[in-house]
Amino acid sequence: MSLDPVPCDDRGVRRGRLRVAVVTETWPPEVNGVAMSIARVVDGLRQRGHDLQLVRPRQTADDDGASDRGLETVLTRGLPIPCYPSLRIGMPARRRLERLWSQHRPDVVHLATEGPLGRSALQAADRLGLPATSDFRTNFHAYSDHYRVGWLRRPIAAYLRRFHNRTRLTMVPTEGLRRELESCGLRGLEVVARGVDTDRFRPQRRDPALRASWGAAAADDLVVACVGRLAPEKNLETVVCAFAAIRATVPGARLLLVGDGPMREALRTACPQAVLAGERRGDDLAAHYASADLFLFPSLTETFGNVTVEAMASGLPVVAYDYAAAAQLIRDGVNGRTVPFGDRAAFERAAVALAGDAPGRRLLGERACASVAALGWDRIVARFEALLHAAARPEAGLRPLAATREADA
Repeated sequence: MSLDPVPCDDRGVRRGRLRVAVVTETWPPEVNGVAMSIARVVDGLRQRGHDLQLVRPRQTADDDGASDRGLETVLTRGLPIPCYPSLRIGMPARRRLERLWSQHRPDVVHLATEGPLGRSALQAADRLGLPATSDFRTNFHAYSDHYRVGWLRRPIAAYLRRFHNRTRLTMVPTEGLRRELESCGLRGLEVVARGVDTDRFRPQRRDPALRASWGAAAADDLVVACVGRLAPEKNLETVVCAFAAIRATVPGARLLLVGDGPMREALRTACPQAVLAGERRGDDLAAHYASADLFLFPSLTETFGNVTVEAMASGLPVVAYDYAAAAQLIRDGVNGRTVPFGDRAAFERAAVALAGDAPGRRLLGERACASVAALGWDRIVARFEALLHAAARPEAGLRPLAATREADA
């Protein structure tokens, strides 16, 4: 799909303030990559002068939207997600959104998530003739195998295909994911990468006192870290196995698990010497990254994996499978280690090799930090903004909504 450039004046300055309704079923202070990244995009669009409306579920009984930093917030009903009581799923709100958007029409509706709230927002946009765009941020169809409902994989994939093909375009974080989804029948895919806050995530956050609290008082004590949800879809058994192999060669090594989730107690039992740090945010999270020495990311279900780039920005050598953010950002043996997708033995070998090579870890960590130094959010938001402009303008040549609905009927 060829997109026209964003309208600019004769000095190259963008024209055209957009009113954008952003619909998401997760938002800070919830801790996950979707909430973090969509919040950064929303902040960036506001800084560029656009008018943002946020539609999201009410997170607590006393949530009045006041924490959304002056955003025009529309709160909807939500229910806790099974196994994740701290997260909510939004209930359908089509009629309410139709009334709201009839009175004050957005130029474009952006759907960050594909749950019941997102689906009802897409229906409301269709009925009102509003252009809609979407994100593909979570491999829900891949998660089904990890929750013993693998029989749902195909129906979920079909639902996601129908959902995204009804929007003007779908934003995906990597070229590899774009190719994968295109082969599954999704159309109108555009790559919009993820950024990283290099002011927050940097090696200078390293904290000797924090390391000492983990039992790593000496500068050369090895701390192996993994950050993310403690959940089956994150393939954390690979981290446990890799760390056991590391301890066989570096007996004093420590394992740091940052995050929370349904596997917390199982991991405590499987690896009683691990430091379970729980959820961490902001500068505290950045200090946990920078105070480690080696980062293991074993997930096989990511669309991107924000923790990969955060670890790299923090100066850590990363061991990951060769896909998603790792495939895009890591050159094996140059600024980190990547191994073939799903090859646990190769993952363990790479982890053990780096664990025993302090000079090699330092070199890869320095190169990792340098390689992501230019991945600030400004560039990402500019790309996002350009796609919203293109979707909002009929002359952009994108598929009309009516034709899209007929094609998916």
